[in-house]
Amino acid sequence: MGPKSCCRSHHNQVKAIKRKDCGEWAIPGGMVDPGEKISATLKREFGEEALNSLQKSSAEKRKLEEQLHKLFSQEHLVIYKGYVDDPRNTDNAWMETEAVNYHDETGEIMDNLTLEAGDDAGKVKWVDINDKLKLYASHSQFIKLVAEKRDAHWSEDSGTDCRGL
Repeated sequence: MGPKSCCRSHHNQVKAIKRKDCGEWAIPGGMVDPGEKISATLKREFGEEALNSLQKSSAEKRKLEEQLHKLFSQEHLVIYKGYVDDPRNTDNAWMETEAVNYHDETGEIMDNLTLEAGDDAGKVKWVDINDKLKLYASHSQFIKLVAEKRDAHWSEDSGTDCRGL
């Protein structure tokens, strides 16, 4: 098995959500609350958008929380921090972001999480990392940076074996 940077197979993959607002595929994420650590934001948003945590029972939420804690308590790799081109930008207000990568080395954590779209996401699936990947706003560029930093593949022949819902 190869490296598991958001992977489930020998291909390098990333989990993507289909945004309800514009119908485009994107990296899971959201707005950071004042004083909140980015790891807490990402854990919450990932649970809500990719695992439908808001609709789970208390027992299911506890199980999810355990798996998410394993993933999001790890050291993360900061991919980009700062201004981004975004369709919501105006002359007077603009988006700044911090894009980070969490690396599931063995694939064990992700294998124990069942994808289920929720909250702002209409669909969720695994997509292969390659140069044909088209994601919302600057998200494709972030994935390219992940591939470069993790020494993963970034070419159109990296396969199309996606795990989708």
